[in-house]
Amino acid sequence: MRRNGIYIICLCFVILFAGCGKQGGRTLTSATGSIYECLVVIPNVSLSPEQLAEVGKAQLQTNDGSSYVEDINTLYDAVRAVMGADMPCMPQKETYFKLMQVTPALFDNMLMPTRNILWVDIDETRYTQVKAKAQREVWSTPQAVYRVQTPSADAFLTFWLEHGVEVRDWFVKQEMTRQLRFYRAATDKDIRARLNRRFGCDMLVPNDYMLLMDTTLEATTTFGLSANTHVLWACNNKGSLRRDIVVYSYPYTDSETFALPYLNAKRDEVLAPLISAGVEGTYMGTEYKVFPPELRVLTIDSTYTAEVRGLWKMKGGEAMGGPYVSHTWLDAVNGRVVTAEVFVFAPGQKKRNPLRQAEAILYSREQFYEKK
Repeated sequence: MRRNGIYIICLCFVILFAGCGKQGGRTLTSATGSIYECLVVIPNVSLSPEQLAEVGKAQLQTNDGSSYVEDINTLYDAVRAVMGADMPCMPQKETYFKLMQVTPALFDNMLMPTRNILWVDIDETRYTQVKAKAQREVWSTPQAVYRVQTPSADAFLTFWLEHGVEVRDWFVKQEMTRQLRFYRAATDKDIRARLNRRFGCDMLVPNDYMLLMDTTLEATTTFGLSANTHVLWACNNKGSLRRDIVVYSYPYTDSETFALPYLNAKRDEVLAPLISAGVEGTYMGTEYKVFPPELRVLTIDSTYTAEVRGLWKMKGGEAMGGPYVSHTWLDAVNGRVVTAEVFVFAPGQKKRNPLRQAEAILYSREQFYEKK
């Protein structure tokens, strides 16, 4: 009996520490909460007429995933207008983050392990100016904590109107980094080797993706596809949720290559003859009317990258569609343009998390060009 008791005690210790990490000699518990959730620790402070005027100038508005616009009356409303804004180019309203709010007085040991925390600390007796501090693994792992120390609500509002989007992007980056850490443990070596040989780059494609195509497309007049277009296509198909990644390259011939109209036209040119559906005559297209594609510029692996977000849809008879994200960059060594795109098909489901998980693959890109 005594031996069994000792065994049970040891087993409890193993279970207790199995989900814990260490940071600076401290033992950290596992973070609580789901991906793309954030706890906002902020006092309940109503905005003055002057502050509301500043919010109006900044054109902040909250909709909280609804079809109507909510007024901004408090500091938390101003935070929610940015952190809880609708993601662009999604088929249904889905916010960047699902938010929860508590006041500093209620921020206790039960809430400290939360996965993502935005902590607004207002205290005129301790702070004379605004100070922002980004930290990781403070009370749990994986964890991201962004703390803003400020002497007044006025000072915080000024900071937030100027830097709120940067703070939101920082939290998105932390989630992407966590996803890549998960991917890194199990990737498809064959697909990665093909990316290296074909496009001179590496991306962390998970090992549950299946290779569908690795070829050079023939020129066709139907969609205006030119020759020398190389394509690699892989898919993760799990029941009603499907994630695809398509990487293609073509000769660099036009100085307008990285303009949005050119990138849109090239996408339709390449994917239309490549991807079809069950109904004969259907082909992959881009949605331009409801949510036109949006362009922004990034730097990935020290390379200028054009990111395009939009909606794809099947044209010619099949009612299918969903969101996509593409990254396009120049391989100057070989005089070609390379595009990597992920798109999601998840009928009747939320699409933010699957899209973000697939999008993380694009951010894992590393390049090592050789003359082909």
